[in-house]
Amino acid sequence: MNESDQMQAYGLWSLVIINSLVFIIFAFSFAKPQSARDWRSFGAFSAFLVALFTEMYGYPLTIYLLSGWLTSKFPGVDFLSHDAGHLLEVMFGWRANPHFGPFHFLSFIFMGAGFWLLAASWKVLYEAQVAHRLAVAGPYARVRHPQYIGFVLIMLGFLVQWPTLVTLAMFPVLVFMYGRLARREEREMLVQFGEEYLRYKKMVPAFFPRLGSRSESGSGDGTRHG
Repeated sequence: MNESDQMQAYGLWSLVIINSLVFIIFAFSFAKPQSARDWRSFGAFSAFLVALFTEMYGYPLTIYLLSGWLTSKFPGVDFLSHDAGHLLEVMFGWRANPHFGPFHFLSFIFMGAGFWLLAASWKVLYEAQVAHRLAVAGPYARVRHPQYIGFVLIMLGFLVQWPTLVTLAMFPVLVFMYGRLARREEREMLVQFGEEYLRYKKMVPAFFPRLGSRSESGSGDGTRHG
């Protein structure tokens, strides 16, 4: 690849802006943040997306920092080409179009599941708020914090598709942050709804569903949790 082609692969700041806005707005339409806590969690997710697309189309920081190791480990690969940015495909020997590679398809599964969780969770929450009852249907019958799980799945999908040092560093921090937000919300729900929420909490796991288990808790007086 000549220098002109390399410049075309990156430095595309308009694509950084467009892709960041498209995915942030798309996620916003599913998550619909309302409280200050919602906006903090959504803002952190948005920062992850901006960092990702900055390296995907703007400046390949990870490629430059790891260029010595990458070129010695995988000779003959032009790491300044856009396709080589799909590092997992390169590392596992996939030499065809990375957009049809196994990790790319796996990323679509994670992201699709994440966006589905965001959409399905919001619908249940909205209906519960209108009816002034506890949200226990849909994804909330399986896990207590499906929206946070949705955000994590989307980020994981992007990491599988286009891993970078910055987003790899951000990912565990954001997972920890969502865990803290979930615990804080649960303390508030327990104070607000008492025994009813305690029964729901005992029946439904926080993040990892029990196979074949569904919540049968009754309708409450209304709440919002992640």
